[in-house]
Amino acid sequence: MSLRRRGEAKQANGFASGRANGLANGRLRGQQEVLSPTDAKTDHSRWRLRDTNGVHTWHYLESDEQVAAWPQSAAELHYLGQDTGAPLLPKATTPLQAAENGIAFYERMQLPTGHWGAEYGGPMFLMPGYVITCYVTESRFSQAEETEMIRYLFSVQNLGAKNGGDGGWGLHVEADSSVFGTAMNYTTLRLLGVPAEDPRMRKARGCLYDLNGALLGPHWAKWWLSVLGVMEWDVVNPVPPELWLLPDWVPIAPYRWCYIWSKQWVYRKADSDPLIRQLRQELFTQSHDEIKWARYQNAISPADNYHPKTHLLDLLNLILVLIWIPFLRTATIVRKAEAFAWRLIQIEDANTDHGCLATVNAPMNTLACFIAEGPDSYSFKRHRQKLHEGMWMTGRGMLVCGTDGLQTWDTSFSIQSLTGSGLAHEPKYRPMLLNALKFLETQQFTEHCVGYETSSLYSDPPTAKVNAQFGYRQPRKGGWGFSGKGQGYIVSDCVSEALKSVLLLQTTTNPDDPSKRIFPEVMSFERLRWAVDIILSMQNETGGIASYEARRGSTKLEVLNAAEVFGRIMVEYDYPECTTSCVTAVQLFRQVYPDYRAEAIESFMTRAVDWIRKDQRDDGSWYGSWGICFTYAGFFALESLATQGETYENSERVQRACKFFLDRQNADGGWGESYKSCETGRWCDHPDGSQVVQTAWVVCAMLEAKFPQREPLERAVRLMMERQQENGEWLQEGIEGVFNKSCMISFPNYKFIFPIKALVMHKQANLQDDNSC
Repeated sequence: MSLRRRGEAKQANGFASGRANGLANGRLRGQQEVLSPTDAKTDHSRWRLRDTNGVHTWHYLESDEQVAAWPQSAAELHYLGQDTGAPLLPKATTPLQAAENGIAFYERMQLPTGHWGAEYGGPMFLMPGYVITCYVTESRFSQAEETEMIRYLFSVQNLGAKNGGDGGWGLHVEADSSVFGTAMNYTTLRLLGVPAEDPRMRKARGCLYDLNGALLGPHWAKWWLSVLGVMEWDVVNPVPPELWLLPDWVPIAPYRWCYIWSKQWVYRKADSDPLIRQLRQELFTQSHDEIKWARYQNAISPADNYHPKTHLLDLLNLILVLIWIPFLRTATIVRKAEAFAWRLIQIEDANTDHGCLATVNAPMNTLACFIAEGPDSYSFKRHRQKLHEGMWMTGRGMLVCGTDGLQTWDTSFSIQSLTGSGLAHEPKYRPMLLNALKFLETQQFTEHCVGYETSSLYSDPPTAKVNAQFGYRQPRKGGWGFSGKGQGYIVSDCVSEALKSVLLLQTTTNPDDPSKRIFPEVMSFERLRWAVDIILSMQNETGGIASYEARRGSTKLEVLNAAEVFGRIMVEYDYPECTTSCVTAVQLFRQVYPDYRAEAIESFMTRAVDWIRKDQRDDGSWYGSWGICFTYAGFFALESLATQGETYENSERVQRACKFFLDRQNADGGWGESYKSCETGRWCDHPDGSQVVQTAWVVCAMLEAKFPQREPLERAVRLMMERQQENGEWLQEGIEGVFNKSCMISFPNYKFIFPIKALVMHKQANLQDDNSC
């Protein structure tokens, strides 16, 4: 039977460009009789961001009295794409003036608790998890939230000139259409009340049918659609929790699988809900009743197959399906395994106050708590509250972020963009920097994860050893997370950049009296050494440093990678970005406190820098895993080499790195690298040309290397100055971040942080006269 439903693609070519009347119906519902929400929009003057010590929640004010009592801030206006009211500034004629203009605008974006916020969007598989979980648990979003979620999904649909205009969605906002993105976001819009015959929905179905329907989606899509009752669980390859019962020394003992797969849980109204019955017809190119689900366990569209499964994994899945599940999987084993899995879920919830690591697993844990403890349980209700912390309102609508924000990360880099340049001495910037310093002080973990201090592996200083007693979690006391303390997880580079920022401010001396320091000591030596202990514990045997934890298994475990849409996920990997952050932070710490663990720190530094040297490619580049791509990694790597005195003058490897960048400089003086570099592993030019953020990264890298030629850097600085607006801001350009090789994610504050840093560094390097550029 052909998988193509004939005629539907041609029927789906319409696109509604006008605005429709009526708002979204305000709740998740399965009935077809809904008001058309196609182009509804809330009143953006009524949206407010509540900042509770760095925890973000958006609120829609219903009454005029509420609006009057809670005025919108400049930051909120900026997030919503509105005029911030920032004054026009005299046009900068020098890099330092441009930096000061940028700071003047960016300072207005600082939130009351001292940090900077922003959307952390891009992935197109996050909102579906939220919406499906709320639908099957029969909870709800507000009318305003639903309206803006619909707006956002339509705003990033591939229509018109965007990615061929086929009507679908990709893995991330800039990606070509895929089954995963199209099937999941189509389903999300239907659950939010959008009619199937909306012209854009017809266009999306046509795209999905051209990709041969939802049956060729990756397992992530099949898992969620099975929960919803649109697919059957036979289509999902097994993820039995019994694997948790294997001894920890067994290489395939997992630390996080799926409690819900074992339950084979399905939305209780799936068979009677009219909308679910409609989706069963709309998502497939053949009759739902005729589908042999098990045959499609390994079926996947080429558009989604970023990381093909190995034959070994297929064999293991076959053994589980044909032998383990029907003949060996006893009820006793299942109960014991599910209890173990449930315990890990509870530990995760305890360590994160039910917010979870990220918005990927948060809805899964929410659903698990609903299944295990019911809709009236504290755990489920708390999860539902915490889901809102991952939602972000923009001018295009409401999205779901990759985590509950990037507060600590952006604040650390914001501090560093001014320190080391003399600007931190300026009285006008002290209140901003002091507030940022105080924020970082509040976000440090001052306790370990649940169970660590009472476990058999507890030690001070901590090691990287883990076990089930504390959920296999990396010790965290003294560290920082990516967003805030509530997220519950440390990240090596977040610990390092926060530590570095605190040290830079706390050691800033008064230029009029070097015996005095400008900023108070809000963090004691004891707390700073906790951070260093954590960093030292995260170094791998290679000398490099990964992200969330030290590596716990062989990279050969990638042969068991079942994700299909992501690569390099089975174990932690060494990253030049994370390693550099750790190197530069520890280097600064030992300059201030030279006697603390001197021998261990010397060994750490030697091994880490040696790894960075070895990680360099023959062409002079480093591959980046958290930003796009070679520009990002090179920016970090050259900074770490500079701490060891390696510069263009004395290092052949630094010369090769600078040549790599020079060979790719555009005619306008800037650099522009496409996210395709992350996917292909080779440099790909950005289709829109030079990007301000990437240009700033390269300028910083070349200045760290003490590159001697003035002209290439002056052209780059001139481009950043020309792109700056009259109020000091820079406009948003291409997406900046990446994870797992294939998914891009946004860092909107980078367009302020790094141009400011590059311009200030350029001034400090004395590469040109202050009166000209």
